[in-house]
Amino acid sequence: MKIKTRALVISTLALFFFVGFIISCNTTKNEMQILELPISIRTEGNSWVVDNLEETKQIVKKDGIVNWSQKDTKIRTYFKTTKTGKLNVGILGNAVAGLSKIKVTCCGKSEIVTVENLKEDTIPVGVFEIKKAGYNWIEIQGFEKAGEYFPAISSVLIGGEATSGKVYFAKEDFYWGRRGPSVHLNFQVPETVGDVVYYYNEITVPESNDVLGSYFMAIGFAQGYFGMQVNSPTERRFLFSVWSPYKTDNPNEIPQDQRIKMLKKGEGVQTGKFGNEGSGGQSYYKFMWKAGNTYKFLLKGVPTGDGKTDFTAWVFAPEVNNWKLIASFRRPKTDTYLTRFHSFLENFRTETGNVTRKGLYSNQWVYNTKKQWVEITKMKFTADATARKESRMDYSGGVEKQVFFMKNCGFFSETTTIDSYFERQKSGVAPVINFDELP
Repeated sequence: MKIKTRALVISTLALFFFVGFIISCNTTKNEMQILELPISIRTEGNSWVVDNLEETKQIVKKDGIVNWSQKDTKIRTYFKTTKTGKLNVGILGNAVAGLSKIKVTCCGKSEIVTVENLKEDTIPVGVFEIKKAGYNWIEIQGFEKAGEYFPAISSVLIGGEATSGKVYFAKEDFYWGRRGPSVHLNFQVPETVGDVVYYYNEITVPESNDVLGSYFMAIGFAQGYFGMQVNSPTERRFLFSVWSPYKTDNPNEIPQDQRIKMLKKGEGVQTGKFGNEGSGGQSYYKFMWKAGNTYKFLLKGVPTGDGKTDFTAWVFAPEVNNWKLIASFRRPKTDTYLTRFHSFLENFRTETGNVTRKGLYSNQWVYNTKKQWVEITKMKFTADATARKESRMDYSGGVEKQVFFMKNCGFFSETTTIDSYFERQKSGVAPVINFDELP
């Protein structure tokens, strides 16, 4: 009897644990089905293929992630949280042709997810742990597929305690959100300086920060801008533009008496009209400038006395060791010396909006009608609408080793307060330039 009783007890316990195991499994599955995923991050505006610009252009489209066929392709969707803790993750998408499996990674943990629904639906992925607030990413990679393509994914869905605070990502204006935030240094020129004839500034782009699509603008003024760009893997430019006083995005609409007139240009410099962001005269010189080198920029602005102003730009590259004339433009209906001295850093290629770039802006000076050099050591840091409406928070600026800097894109977590002021130490060493010998 004792043996039978013991066997019955063991059988009962085994049945209890088996039922408990089944219940446990079903509970986990049910929990997956009811994951709270209230935040939808559109992949169209927030996703990039890792280390592949061309694939980004081909895969991340208006409808989200589509036409994705390679297993080694990794696609990251970025967002920023102010809280840590559990993060629920799901996707909104559908299989393109038959069952597919994808690998979803976040915060060092991966899940294999099966996608077989042919109509777009919510697919729960799992629960992850955000241990550090700031920018994070959810990475999706192909695992198995029945047809030609992996699933189409229009949104990454998140929820949980890590999202209980503010969550930042691009929600609209995806073109600008993908380009990333533009940042500016607004130099504070004392009123006592008087009329300014020349602006002077220097730029150094640190190694590996010369990212495709970057415009490191050195000298901005009320009527235009002057700086250097990374246009392609084999082309870089020094660019100088002056806006027409006639407000339009179509240069062909500008009346004859309000068009920018080119007075002269340097050898090898190309000139023409530009549009889309105001219209006017543009000039550029193709030059493979190098990260790590310091380039000097000089701009002159003087009124002609008959209601026009002449603007002339030069650049000094250490590779050639002399001043190069870019161009000289005459702007009608303008009677002013130089005003609104500023610099900016922007990205004009959406496919590189996930890559950080940084510029060092040093040694700012102005030269006035009294023939005095005055050093400018104060600036106000500002940013564009993409930053101000919190579509992107990866921007910073300030003083670093006594030079001003700007940094943007790439989803780094530190953010500088917009409209804050900074001051660097004076160098006290004015530029040595013989104006009469400039080309």
